[in-house]
Amino acid sequence: MTAEVGDDDSKYKEITRKATHGMAWNYLSFGSGKILNLVTISILAHILPPENFGVVALATLTMDYLSVINDLGLGAALIQRKRAVEDSANTAFLLNLLSSTLLTLITILVAPLAANFFHEPQVTPILRWLGLTFMFNAAGSVHNVLLQRELNFRKKIFPDLGHTVVKAAISIGLALSGFGVWSLVIGQLAGTIIQSIILWVVLPWRPKLIWNASIAKELFQYGFSIMGNNAISVWEDSFDYFIIGLIYTPTALGIYTLAYRLPQTLVLNILWIMTAVLFPAFSSLQDQAEVLKRSFLSIVRYVELLVTPLCLGMFIAADPLIRVAFGEQWVDAIPILRVLSLYVWVVSIGFHVGDIYKAIGRPDILIKISIPMFVIRIFLLWLGAQYSLVGVAIAHLAAGIISATIRYFVAAHFLKLTIIDIVRELTSFVCGIGLLALALPALYLTADSAPLTQLIVVVICGAAGYLGVVWLIERNSVLDALKVLGLRSSTAAK
Repeated sequence: MTAEVGDDDSKYKEITRKATHGMAWNYLSFGSGKILNLVTISILAHILPPENFGVVALATLTMDYLSVINDLGLGAALIQRKRAVEDSANTAFLLNLLSSTLLTLITILVAPLAANFFHEPQVTPILRWLGLTFMFNAAGSVHNVLLQRELNFRKKIFPDLGHTVVKAAISIGLALSGFGVWSLVIGQLAGTIIQSIILWVVLPWRPKLIWNASIAKELFQYGFSIMGNNAISVWEDSFDYFIIGLIYTPTALGIYTLAYRLPQTLVLNILWIMTAVLFPAFSSLQDQAEVLKRSFLSIVRYVELLVTPLCLGMFIAADPLIRVAFGEQWVDAIPILRVLSLYVWVVSIGFHVGDIYKAIGRPDILIKISIPMFVIRIFLLWLGAQYSLVGVAIAHLAAGIISATIRYFVAAHFLKLTIIDIVRELTSFVCGIGLLALALPALYLTADSAPLTQLIVVVICGAAGYLGVVWLIERNSVLDALKVLGLRSSTAAK
């Protein structure tokens, strides 16, 4: 028994080390990429009108609905798989290639229908060109999954940054040259192409166009639940865009899209970046229930320590943040951003429990949770849209609270958790009080200052308050994280 416990601890530490290093590289890629992306959006928002962003959002929305069948859940199936990985990768590559080609053709055909539905003629040519990204993505999709499976995020940083840099350079250059909405479209296409090319360069694996029917069946059986959950998630997460595009103008959709962009980039994308690391890490521990439970609770603690100041910061500094980042023409996005920052905060709690279900071979649990939440969220979003764009954001927040509650009760059953187990990991909420105590007075005292000055003062005061309380009550957690990352020696820890 002692030997088994020792083996569990050893494996837990090894997986923690690999996952943490993978996450560090992924954050480096994410952080640098998203900072550049935000700078790009900021520049483009000062050049292009909200209507341009709204029209592209309508085309992107149509692609999102079509893309749910693009991967067929094969990426997750390949990560979770333990045997015949090479043959599985070849089969997945062929399936992805076929499905993406089909989707590109479908996109070209449905483009006029989407344009008529949203009463926006420009959607037709934009959607047809963006449809090519399905094929471009498929060329490097399995390479991307294989890097993720091996937690090799050090190599993954190059295609990710390549995509962001090329997209930024081309989009800004074309916008300054007067290409308008097409600067966004061409930049997206160029970034996708360069990303797939770099993936083939950094990973020497070369696919063989072979077909293994039995493996394809196994991959699809696992991936079907993932695909179903992804389909529901896409409808659920993008229904706000859908109903705004249907009821309101492209300008209104552009404002809402940009308001969502900040919490999406700074928080939701962080959560998905962590999923890219945690799912393969959890999969390697799929037979060790107690270790999985410990790992999940640890992730909850660190996620909230990271996410809480971002969400509270966006809520408090929404006014100067929008004015500085995007300009005065986007001030209608300020109240929307405030509500959405609270929404993503709620969503972050226990977000990664789904990776546990996938790791233990029970992705069907995600479907069983998603179906009732899909109905609830759709109804609330439709109801909120009858009032205003802020009403849509409030509906998201209400749905997020319900979803978090359901996730807790399901996780409590499968992982044998209690409410005390979860609450014990939410010390970041206490740290948030320190942020509020300094940031709120700073916001009001600088009310008559220039937006940039106000933003800088609020950020500095909020950061000082939050980090001060973190150091008081979470010092050991911070030091442990630094040690795992290799930024602090074991000798210093003693």
